[in-house]
Amino acid sequence: MDLVIRPAEPGEYGPLGEITAQAYLQDGLLDFGQDDPYLGALRDVAGRAAAAEVLVAVADGAVAGGVAFVPSGGAMADIAGPGEAEIRMLAVSRTARGRGAGEALVRACLERARATEGCVRVVLSTQPTMHAAHRLYERLGFVRTPQRDWNPLPELDDISLLTYALTL
Repeated sequence: MDLVIRPAEPGEYGPLGEITAQAYLQDGLLDFGQDDPYLGALRDVAGRAAAAEVLVAVADGAVAGGVAFVPSGGAMADIAGPGEAEIRMLAVSRTARGRGAGEALVRACLERARATEGCVRVVLSTQPTMHAAHRLYERLGFVRTPQRDWNPLPELDDISLLTYALTL
């Protein structure tokens, strides 16, 4: 597979939004399925691109996945504090999984964080069932930060996101 990681182009926002939405739906990561309000945010790549750097993995000429890199203080940050960058909405299409696209996207975010003045750490949130993602993060040097785990919907007691951090 010929793989290139680069900033997303506006013409790729639609396909990347659908890849992201389908990854979350097919993996059972949305508590309310097709009716989950987060589905709109997953499809809104243009909104992400206005607030963060959206990267795509292009494999054999087609979008295979993407991620949002949120530098320190970015509007899309959920958990990043001063001196931290955040990785958000990492998704790879079913057909491209297991071929290195996810790892390449995370590595590209780490390179951007290292090039960001004052950035000392990269953080991210993940769902408890995303075991393959956890293995990837740990292999790249991320460590669990349970003291930062959080619930994006406090009105629902059974939703919890795990957090990881990598000190640069």
